[in-house]
Amino acid sequence: MILAGTDRSRVSENPGRIAPAIILVEPQLGDNIGAAARAMLNCGLTDLRLVRPRNGWPNANAEAMAAGASAVLERATVHETTKDAVGEFDLVLATTARERDMTKTVLTPKVAAERMKIHLARGGQVGVLFGPERAGLINDDVVLADAVINVPLNPAFSSLNLAQAVLLVGYEWYQISGVPALVSDWESAPPASVEEREYFFARLENELEIAGFLYPPNLAPTIRRNIRNMFNRSSLTDQEVRTLHGVLSALVNVKRDLKRAD
Repeated sequence: MILAGTDRSRVSENPGRIAPAIILVEPQLGDNIGAAARAMLNCGLTDLRLVRPRNGWPNANAEAMAAGASAVLERATVHETTKDAVGEFDLVLATTARERDMTKTVLTPKVAAERMKIHLARGGQVGVLFGPERAGLINDDVVLADAVINVPLNPAFSSLNLAQAVLLVGYEWYQISGVPALVSDWESAPPASVEEREYFFARLENELEIAGFLYPPNLAPTIRRNIRNMFNRSSLTDQEVRTLHGVLSALVNVKRDLKRAD
């Protein structure tokens, strides 16, 4: 059964910053981008970000498949890396149907929507990552996220196409988007953005590289992901990230002083 119905006299979209953004990483077909855009607008979502779309952008097939959701496509932005696409967000959720070799908080779409609602009501910014159609997100993308969204489906056949995945998450969001969030007092400091976290990780990894910690070389990428994942699970605030910068700077200065003394 096909459900159809549109009342263009009604406002069907949320102002950008009070709703989560949808980030499609390396989408392979314009048709799938268009179908995802249609699913977004069904659920009042309009902030679409594309990371390295395989067939380039703009894409005529996306426009045709969007079936009236061209407003989403017109606003879409294109990014070279996932990190660039999510840098401003202080809550990032990654959708995945596969188990990962990392420890992450796992949320259903319904619980994820509740968490997004509270976070946005507190003044935060949220992005939801969706991976390529064939294989999904790679670990380097998932590690940027604070938690993952997993849809409890038939374990023998749990894969979804891109538009289905976007619609499931968007539907749960839309069901509670008009319900006032029960917000406790905002933390003493707001959460750190991905960009702030990544700047600290870069500094830390540079010093660990100098110290020989990222060894052997073939395990260095896994070690880097584990470090990121460990910190990201703790939902660092911007004040905590500044404190960590101070700790790192103090350790580096002591090391340099000892070298000069020698």
